[in-house]
Amino acid sequence: MNDFNRAYAAGGAITGTMDTSVDAGLRSFMLGVYNKMALGLVWSAVLAYVVGTWAPATQLVFGTPLFEVVRWGPIALLLGSMFFMRNPSPVGSAVLYWSVVTLIGMGLGIWVYAAVQGAPLQSHSGVSYSPTLTTIAQAFFITASAFGALSLFGYTTKRNLTGIGSFLIMASWGAFAIGMLNVFIFHSSGLELLIQVVFLALMAGIVAWQTQSLKVSYYHLAGDGRGLAVMTNYGALNLYIAFVNMFQIILSLLSRD
Repeated sequence: MNDFNRAYAAGGAITGTMDTSVDAGLRSFMLGVYNKMALGLVWSAVLAYVVGTWAPATQLVFGTPLFEVVRWGPIALLLGSMFFMRNPSPVGSAVLYWSVVTLIGMGLGIWVYAAVQGAPLQSHSGVSYSPTLTTIAQAFFITASAFGALSLFGYTTKRNLTGIGSFLIMASWGAFAIGMLNVFIFHSSGLELLIQVVFLALMAGIVAWQTQSLKVSYYHLAGDGRGLAVMTNYGALNLYIAFVNMFQIILSLLSRD
């Protein structure tokens, strides 16, 4: 997923492109990315509400083998796209985006279900989370505010963030791997909290970096309608994933018993 962004953002072209932030084409491109991301968030919210409040959907998603698809499907799709979408098309990247968004949205239904039913969630580390509709709303607005500020920083800063991009991605996968070890082996509540805080910081950095990368990539792809369409889908996907990760971590911290 991020390989596509890095391919166009490389080459030290940032310095020469940061002075053209008023470009109408760039504004249109960035708005397209944010609009697609916003539509993804709306679709996720709809799915989460349906799965969390409508008993047949709840049973289908969480009471059948479909749960494993919802649970691991997004990761499988993202990893698979790195190997099988070396020359992505607008249609292929759009299918990837909406597939990931749909699966994640269905998975978020567990938070809505817990809030509506008043049923605490318990992690593999034994930590209990008691979300409410109020904490879900609070987590969303906190995430949206932080995301907006971080994305604005990435768009306006003159600092070259390219160098930290690879570190952030590698560190995120590292934190994810440690998190999986904690789920299946360590079962440490303290380590779970530490991973959440570290992952939240990494996602914050990724939002700023991805925003700048999108800005730079626009100039590399100017005039390439196919490339811009693909980049719109990948840009929306990257930012969507960062937003959802931040949201879930903040919600977990707010709901922690």
